[in-house]
Order: sequence, then structure tokens, then C-alpha cells
Amino acid sequence: MDDEETMVHNAVSQSRRAFLSRTGQLTTAAAVAGLTGTAGHAATAETCKEDATVTSVKDSHYLLADVRLEEGFEKDGDVIVATRTALYTLEIRDGRIAALHGAGSALPAGLPTYQANGQLALPTMRDMHIHLDKTFYGGPWQAPRPRQGKTIMDMIALEEKLLPQLLPTSVERAEGLIALLQSHGSTIARSHCNIDPVSGLKSLEHLKRALEKHADDFTCEIVAFPQHGLLHSKVDGLMREAMQMGVEFVGGLDPTNVDSAMEKSLDAMFQIALDTGKGVDIHLHETSPAGVAAVNYMIDTVEKNPALKDKVTISHAFALTTLAPEQLEETAARFAANGITIASTVPIGGLMMPLPQLSKAGVFVMTGTDSVIDHWSPFGSGDMLEKAYLYAQLYRGSDEYHLSRSLAIATGGVLPLDDEGDRAWPKAGDEAGFSLTPASCTAEAVARLPARTATFHRGRLVAGGIDKASS
Repeated sequence: MDDEETMVHNAVSQSRRAFLSRTGQLTTAAAVAGLTGTAGHAATAETCKEDATVTSVKDSHYLLADVRLEEGFEKDGDVIVATRTALYTLEIRDGRIAALHGAGSALPAGLPTYQANGQLALPTMRDMHIHLDKTFYGGPWQAPRPRQGKTIMDMIALEEKLLPQLLPTSVERAEGLIALLQSHGSTIARSHCNIDPVSGLKSLEHLKRALEKHADDFTCEIVAFPQHGLLHSKVDGLMREAMQMGVEFVGGLDPTNVDSAMEKSLDAMFQIALDTGKGVDIHLHETSPAGVAAVNYMIDTVEKNPALKDKVTISHAFALTTLAPEQLEETAARFAANGITIASTVPIGGLMMPLPQLSKAGVFVMTGTDSVIDHWSPFGSGDMLEKAYLYAQLYRGSDEYHLSRSLAIATGGVLPLDDEGDRAWPKAGDEAGFSLTPASCTAEAVARLPARTATFHRGRLVAGGIDKASS
């Protein structure tokens, strides 16, 4: 562990954010030329001068010129075949978009001006299911142990041994994950945080310390997560303490497979939420009939307790893959009526989550990374645009229209164009949160996953770089 800690601290001291920023700058021109067919973009990239690039914008009032925004859909008969865009200058003041100035508009004089060089603006990405508090990220490569033949209880036993090794560097590693998310355009997140007998409240204290360092450039809700089982690990008291430490959600985990008492476990979780006025976000992996029973019990509980309406999220919810069409329709309608949301990682493989059906029924569906790299999985990229890309592939969204709609799962439903093709984002007064990418439109960005070259949060440049316009 001593060698590992040394490597982590050395990596942090080299400033991951500076490294990611330089990487974004170096890949911009190549990404423009390789991922888009717009010759004009390549020309602007070639004229960028390295010494004009800045990685920090702290002006409270400034202009960002030549930002590509979507204006509408183009059709061949009734078929949407392309997206029309135009270049704008965004006037940003006090963290908000004060105005959108079209080509030829008179611009306010005397303001600092930066260049987007024709790159497309995408709405802020949102990673709504991640574990920032426990990760191998930032340390040496370490693959998870074999899972074959292992139960979730075996994984919990392994985690009990790993947590003391992870805690000493968990603040730095959480900051590294935050920088990774920002480099991909995500500045809003919901992080589950272990509350367990091994780490007690230390994981939460460390996560809060990391988030406090990024109060101006990253927004994150926290879920107190009883990873070792709410009943199994006897952490009801610790969970209630966590609720007094700025935590927004009560977490839970597989009430049958882990706690071996579905109703008692769920009742305990909901009681904490009711007693403290917090929301609920439970991990539900169970696909057996017990998983369906847990879903129905949670809906029943919300219907009996109006204070829980619009405050419950079911993460994963794999039991929904086992429902017959008429059962799914009924369940989705009850979700929508009670404001129960779903957080899905858009899984690939045998579990085909019915995400389009849920959305069509009015259920709010979110996505997230879950694990970037830890003892559960090594495959996370931290890129929410990649989740939209997977969503489009899984649910046959290869045309211009459906590619553009797929972005919604990564942005909390915010899209540049509404379903009719009218601009919905950005508008004057909106918070100045967005990323820049060398793509011609949202559909291309979803399909081709170009680099995000700059990320803004409340008007601040928090990742990547942009050019300072010559005076």
C-alpha cells in the first residue's frame, strides 16, 4: 500500500487537470479533421495558435465568439435528414448566458473575447450514478478479481478488505474522477458514498472534502449508500448521522439478496427518508421474482406516503427486464404517476432495459458511469456522451432525428432542439454550462464521440482550453 500511495500522490502532483487540458488542445485539430466532414471547421482549427490558448476564464462578463448552435431540422419530404446550424457569439455574465448574438449583430464593446472556432456547443452532461468515493482510478492498473461463482456477499467481503487500503488516497482519487468527468463535459453528478462498518463515515467525510475543493466548478448530490446492506451491516444509526452531513438521498441495496428481508429492509430505508425529509436512491440489481416484488412494494410505499412522491429513484432496476409488456406498461404508468425515476447505466449484453418504453410512459430516465475502475468493473470511461451513443445503438437510433434525441439521457432531458425542431437550448438567461466539441451537430456528436475540447460550468472554463481573441 505504501508504494501505491506514493504513485497516487505523484500522479496527483502532476496535475491531472493540466494534463487533460493539454490533451484536449492537442486532439482538437485532429478530431475536427477526422470526425467531421466540414472543411470550414478544419480551416479554423489550422489557424489556431498555441500561444493564444487559455485554460482558465474567470471574467465575470465576456464574449465567446463563433459558437455553433443548432437552428432546426432539414427535411427531404417528411424525413429529417440534417440539422441546420449557425455561428453565434455568446455573451456570458455572472455565470449565465446574457444574450445570443447572431452573425452581423452589434456586440458590446470592451468585453474580453474568446474564440470557439466554429465548434458545437452541447448542454451540460450529467453523471447521475457514480461512486466517487471508492476507485482504483489515479493509481496503478488493477483489474477486478474473477467474478465467476462469486455472490454479492463475496464481493462485499472483498470490499471490507479493500476499503482500508483505498481510504488514505480517496480524496485525491475523487478529485481525479471529477477532473475526468469534466474533461468529458460533465459538471453535474450524483455520487453514491459508502456508509459501512469498515469505513464508518470516513468515506463521506473524504468525499465532502473533495467536493468542497470543487464547489465552484462541479455540482454533486450525495447518496448515503449502505453497500454492505442496511440491515446486514447494522448501519441504521450511521445512515441517520450521514443525513445530518449534507447528504441528499438515502440509499439502499438488494433487500432480499443482501438483507434477506425485503419488506423490513425497504421499510427501514423509507423510514429514514421520511424522518429526515430526504429522497431515496436504491441499488436494485435483483432480477428474480423478488426484484419485481421489491419494485411493487416501493411503488405501494410511495402511494401510501405522499411525502415520498417525486423523491424516489431506482438505480439499475434490472427486474424490469423480466416483465411482460402489459406488466411493464402498468408499472411504468405507476412510476410516472408517483414521480419515481430510473437511473440506468444503459447496460449491454443479456439485460436489455426497456428505457424507451419507460420514457414514452413519462418516466424520467437518467444515466451514469457507476464504476470507472474499481473492484466491481474496469470498463467505465466517465463519458456520458458515450452513454447516449450506446443508447442510440441499442434502441436503433441511427438516423439524424433519433441520434439527436438520444442525447437527452446524458443531459437530464436538455436538448438543443425540441422534437419539432425549434431551438430549446441555449436561451438567454440559461446557466452558462456547456461543452465545446468539433462536430457539425448533435447527431454527429452522438454517433462519432468527438473530444470535448472545453467544458464550462456557471460561466467558468473548468476543463480543456479555448483561444483568446486578439484585440
